[in-house]
Order: sequence, then C-alpha cells, then structure tokens
Amino acid sequence: MSTAFVELAGASLRYGRRGGTGTLALADASMKIAEGEFSAIVGPSGCGKSTVLKLVSGLMRASGGSVIVDGREVAGPAKALVGMAFQNPTMLPWLTILDNVMIPMRIVEPYRSTWRDKRDEYEAKGLELLRTVGLKGFERKHTWELSGGMLQRASLVRALIHEPRLLLLDEPFGALDAFTREDLWAVLQDLWIAKRPTVILVTHDLREAVYLADTVYVMSARPGRLLDVRRSPFPRPRTLATTFEDEFVHVTQALRVQIGEARLAQLTTQAADPAAAI
Repeated sequence: MSTAFVELAGASLRYGRRGGTGTLALADASMKIAEGEFSAIVGPSGCGKSTVLKLVSGLMRASGGSVIVDGREVAGPAKALVGMAFQNPTMLPWLTILDNVMIPMRIVEPYRSTWRDKRDEYEAKGLELLRTVGLKGFERKHTWELSGGMLQRASLVRALIHEPRLLLLDEPFGALDAFTREDLWAVLQDLWIAKRPTVILVTHDLREAVYLADTVYVMSARPGRLLDVRRSPFPRPRTLATTFEDEFVHVTQALRVQIGEARLAQLTTQAADPAAAI
C-alpha cells in the first residue's frame, strides 16, 4: 500500500470530450508526493501542469487512471484539506485585506461553525500571519492601496489561514517583477518551514522551482507526460546566493535543456502527424 500523501497513477484528462474526441491535456501521469514535501511541476506552456492541480484539488475528475489524496480517491473539492493561491490574487476589492484573508475561516469547516464565537481568535491568527509576511499595518487597507507583491503575500496568508494539509500554488509569482518574486521565494520558504504543508507548485520559472522545491517534476509538451523527477540537492534554508552557485546553475540549465529537447521532439511529431496533438 502506498504511503504517498498525493498520488497520481496513470492519470489523464481530456478537455471538451465528446464521443472520445477533444484535447488530451494530460496523459498517463504518475507521481507520488510525501506528506510535508514541497514539490514543483515545470514544463512548457500547455503541458498540463495546472491540470494536475485541478485533479488533485477535486475541481475536475480524471478521464483515466486514479488520483488519491490522503489515502482516498479524489471525488470532489476538499475545502478543509486544500489551500490554493494563483497568479492573480483574486482579492475582493470591497473588503479589507484582513477580511479577505479571513474568507476561508468563514466558509470552511470546522471554522465556519465557530466563526461567531471565535472570530477574535481567528482574526488574531490572521493578523499574526500578516505580520509574518511583512504586512503589519496594512490589515485594514483595501486592495487598491497595496502593490502586486503585497497582495500576493496576503494571498499566501489566505491560502494558509485554515491550516490546510495541502497547498496548491499555480504560478503565484508569475506576474511580479524579478526582485519582488525573489523576495517572495524567501517568504514562501519561511512559511513552509514553519507550517510544513504538502505543497505542489506550478511554475515556468526553473530557478523558482529548484530554489523552493524538494522534488521537481518535469513534464513534456501537450499531451503532458512525466519526463523526469529531480531532487533539489540544496540544504535549507536557501538564500538568493544559492541561486548563483555553480551546482544550482547546472541543475536549472539541465532542466532547461531537457524541456527544450522535449518541446522540439513534440513539434517534430506534430509536423509529421498533426492528429498526434489531439
């Protein structure tokens, strides 16, 4: 019996399926992620990275194979188990930053049932997390009063406030400038070290993947297939200086070459047989 916290076994997903047709986004994907592990998924655009998150979160059902989280086949969204953050922080502009952060506590059990009685306690927890990510003094501000990087910090807090065992991150720093993005790598690493959720990060940034993750899953172009699994060999806590070490540069460059070669092979196959991409 598998001891993995998250396991995909031959999982596939076809979008727009009608009579067996449609776009095959993910094909025969298998991976095992231990509880408390920080994993990253990299690959070219359209390779099924975000599709994996949709399957694991229960937002979509696999067309084939199996998806198991915490020993159970995923049958639908598991709000209490999962926290999510996206490239767009998706904050509600009419609420303060603190009120946005507290949304999971108002809709996810068991916090929802005790919200009225424990609101002060829960808000104190939110205030402490906001302080931890450098947002002390901005709790009562609205979204238009914060920068993109500050909103993404608040988004991470919102994803973690209900203490999910599984944190899914879909390009959370992709829209930010390089300096802000690198600052938030350190913030996320610190939050993970403190809380130790199981994390699956989808990113196009190979430096980001190697900096943050214990394990990097490399996927091919569509239909997404798992090409390789690489361990990040660098001890924690990692710093920005780590990214300039020769070994770090070597690892990220090897990933870049591998993904590029797979992309070229896929384009060659499509040119020879256009039906192969469907």
